Amino acid sequence: MNPGFQPAVLFAASLPGHILMSLGQSLVVVCLCFDFVRAVSVPRSHRRYVANTVFRTLALPSIGVMAFSVLIDALSGSWTDVAAGVFVMVSVIFRWHHDTDEDSWWKGKGKALGRWLRNRTASRSLVAPAAA
Repeated sequence: MNPGFQPAVLFAASLPGHILMSLGQSLVVVCLCFDFVRAVSVPRSHRRYVANTVFRTLALPSIGVMAFSVLIDALSGSWTDVAAGVFVMVSVIFRWHHDTDEDSWWKGKGKALGRWLRNRTASRSLVAPAAA
């Protein structure tokens, strides 16, 4: 093991590390459960709208948690856990990227949020009032 990664592995093996990893894995499970609800719900229903919104919101943090978990498992040498973690991470990425759906709060919000951010950060030119 690389000596630079040893503190990360030791932290992951400690009680606070276990608590954080458990919370992260719970986030991944909630994300996958909402993806399942989204998959079996009727299109254009409220249930599908909520499930898709929650899945789209939790997908990126779930991918990050799984990437960190896979890294820690690889550094620890637990190769079966690495394989399982990579499978879960790739399946979440696949479902997030390839299953486009119109039933989501996030639909069209990217452009709206980008416009809002551009308006907030645009340099405002202050023109001095004309001398009277």
